[in-house]
Amino acid sequence: MKIHEYQAKTLFQRYGVPIPKGAVAFSAEEARAVAEDLGGFPVVVKAQIHAGGRGKGGGVKLARSLDEVQSVAGQMIGMNLVTHQTGPEGRLVKKVLVEQGLNIAKELYLSIIADRASAKIVLMASEAGGMDIEAVAEQTPEKIIKVFVNPLTGLQAYHGLQVAYGLHLEDAAVKPLVQLLNSLYRLFSEYDASLVEINPLVITAEQSVLALDAKINFDDNALFRHKDILEFRDLDEENPLEIEASKFNLNYINLDGNVGNMVNGAGLAMATMDIIKLAGARPANFLDVGGGANAEMVENGFRIILSDPHVKGILINIFGGILRCDVLAEGVVNAARKTGIKVPVVVRMEGTNVEQGRRILAESGLNLTPAVDLKDAARKVAAMVG
Repeated sequence: MKIHEYQAKTLFQRYGVPIPKGAVAFSAEEARAVAEDLGGFPVVVKAQIHAGGRGKGGGVKLARSLDEVQSVAGQMIGMNLVTHQTGPEGRLVKKVLVEQGLNIAKELYLSIIADRASAKIVLMASEAGGMDIEAVAEQTPEKIIKVFVNPLTGLQAYHGLQVAYGLHLEDAAVKPLVQLLNSLYRLFSEYDASLVEINPLVITAEQSVLALDAKINFDDNALFRHKDILEFRDLDEENPLEIEASKFNLNYINLDGNVGNMVNGAGLAMATMDIIKLAGARPANFLDVGGGANAEMVENGFRIILSDPHVKGILINIFGGILRCDVLAEGVVNAARKTGIKVPVVVRMEGTNVEQGRRILAESGLNLTPAVDLKDAARKVAAMVG
């Protein structure tokens, strides 16, 4: 789950991570009032959406008077902000964060993330703060520092020093950075975060260290332990189909392709998406119904796929283990009859009760195309969607 910058900074404050003074505003008038309380200029007005690259899209601007704050906030609130992370459709801005301006001497990048390959927590830092870290990694990878932390022993003093000295900080900024890292690591661990990122982390002319930006992603599977974080969820920032899928415990991610797909198992789903692309079509979604799915879950998954107007065909790829092929077939047939399906459906299934499943599909009287294997299925659905 993602949260807004101002919400992430609320958690930063709770853990003693220094941030600029500021507050969120839901109207131009509120933004003016916040700036008046800050008592000095310039201030920064920042659009609050779940996407990076806001500055390049016009979502981060300086204001040097109360009138300018109100004008800038009025222009931002209600605008459709397009960044490289939103896609061409953009995101509607409904609120802004108004913060004090800082006398910045240096901009850095800092994040904490779980690394599956090493089974460790990685502290990642760079002197190239304020830039897309992906671009830094591609163009100048030597500028990225990685410090690996064993989660069983936790963050040690030398980990923070490795980061500080790797960033070539002045002596006066080393201790504040180490303290900030300790606080961030506690936040990361105690809240089951999957990512904590500050870009940029700034060193001021006075050698103060502050989080100018804040981004936190949480592990959805651990949210039952953090009811307070659930209050931060902003449904306006999520895809409506993904919200609907979450009601039925379906792992669904909406994409921009033309072939909807339903699969049981995340690895099989990734392979299915790849082979759809290789066959010349584009996956419209990731949908893992899970090994323990029942006919109702399959039916709801099918309905959600069909709710996407970009879907021109559907590929169902199931290996029947815990989810038996006859249960899948019943769900597909029920969903097809209820929705009055108007797009071609290709079904590839193998495993437990596969013959019963194929018989259910064949006797349904519906236009469902069988496939002998995954390659055959991908070719057929790609041809059908053109």
